[in-house]
Amino acid sequence: MQILLWRPQNLPRQIWVLPPPLQPKAAQRKFTHSGHPCVSSRFRFFGLYSSNPIPSRLLSSVLFAAPENESVGVSSETTEWAMQDFYTLRKDVETTSKRVDDIRASAGIQKLEEESANLERKAAESSFWDDRAKAQETLLALTDIKEKIKLLMEFKMQVEDAETIIKLTEEMDSTDTALLEEATCIIRELNKALDRFELTQLLSGPYDKEGAVISITAGAGGTDAQDWADMLLRMYVRWGEKQRYKTRVVEKSMGEEAGIKSATLEIEGRYAYGYLSGEKGTHRIVRQSPFNAKGLRQTSFSGVEVMPLLPEDSMDVEIPEEDLEISFSRAGGKGGQNVNKVETAVRMTHIPTNVTVRCTEERSQLANKIKALSRLKAKLLVIAEEQRASEIRQIRGDAVKAEWGQQIRNYVFHPYKLVKDVRTGLETSDITSVMDGELDPFIKSYLKYKYSRTICATVG
Repeated sequence: MQILLWRPQNLPRQIWVLPPPLQPKAAQRKFTHSGHPCVSSRFRFFGLYSSNPIPSRLLSSVLFAAPENESVGVSSETTEWAMQDFYTLRKDVETTSKRVDDIRASAGIQKLEEESANLERKAAESSFWDDRAKAQETLLALTDIKEKIKLLMEFKMQVEDAETIIKLTEEMDSTDTALLEEATCIIRELNKALDRFELTQLLSGPYDKEGAVISITAGAGGTDAQDWADMLLRMYVRWGEKQRYKTRVVEKSMGEEAGIKSATLEIEGRYAYGYLSGEKGTHRIVRQSPFNAKGLRQTSFSGVEVMPLLPEDSMDVEIPEEDLEISFSRAGGKGGQNVNKVETAVRMTHIPTNVTVRCTEERSQLANKIKALSRLKAKLLVIAEEQRASEIRQIRGDAVKAEWGQQIRNYVFHPYKLVKDVRTGLETSDITSVMDGELDPFIKSYLKYKYSRTICATVG
């Protein structure tokens, strides 16, 4: 149903109307309201009063005109339920409005606008591009600030839309479910956006804004572990799709019977690495093994490593040739004779740290070598950041052991259903949703845990 908005001169309150060219044909006929004839009495208004202007983005869902002989047909029970929904919605809108105000205040939107103006003045100077590296850094900072300001403004606009619908409903003679559904949808999506914004405030690492490269390796558990690695790969792909990130499986080594021995997944999107950095570690599964003839309970492990997806020109890391051990092999799989007969696959090891990467997705050896070196540099940067080492030769990165006692999260399918993060203590019995990519509660919990540990270390 669309809404006709009308504003006669002889009523004390304003009733807003769409111009006749935009009205439906039926709505262009003659109306009456509360004994005030417009031209005829064929139709009657039965609902929209407002002393405030209606935002233009709400006009597409407003019209309450109907023939006089048409009954509304709303039972008292339906009205009662609708009013209960309205009161609940009004409380949700008030809570969300306060949350938006708190977030805008903590973010310091006025200070952000001042910083944006200062950076724009710097960018307009004639000597701005004399130092190219510094200029790019300034432009990136300006882009980040503008995006944050835009988000904060959108939060305010959306909550104002919901508040307008609440005010309209309070002034109407009847409750319109379509408007309530629209307000409910606005508040639901707004709260999700606020959750994501709060998460980004917990991310302060130098690479948190970058994409992510996830490496999954089957650990102890044989065929069950390989199947478990495949399940983890699907879980992260589903998470990336729900975040509307671009996901791509760039390398996959299949298991003999089922699952995968290893896989590499690239996730392109803002803050992907910051969100997923806490997934690094060993993931343990307990279930009735589908590969055991007796159906016994089996415990398996898979290791997950997360690196930032960095552009090549942003990695200021020099690795001496003598510190690299490079070997070549046939990639195999799809791709025709080129990958099956030519040694295009590249395996690169950093000798001082024993960090190894493998690249097989490109069709030429040179392209795989360049990509493998890029991934190796990203992995070394992460290790250096974690251990706060100033030189690569001081790095001693410990490999993640996918075995008992090393797990960061347990996934129990049998004899009960439970997913529990060992570090934060967060747990849920909805294991199906977790395996379908619902990782946000665990990500948020870990980021808060990491932030609190950082604060405690700083104070200590």
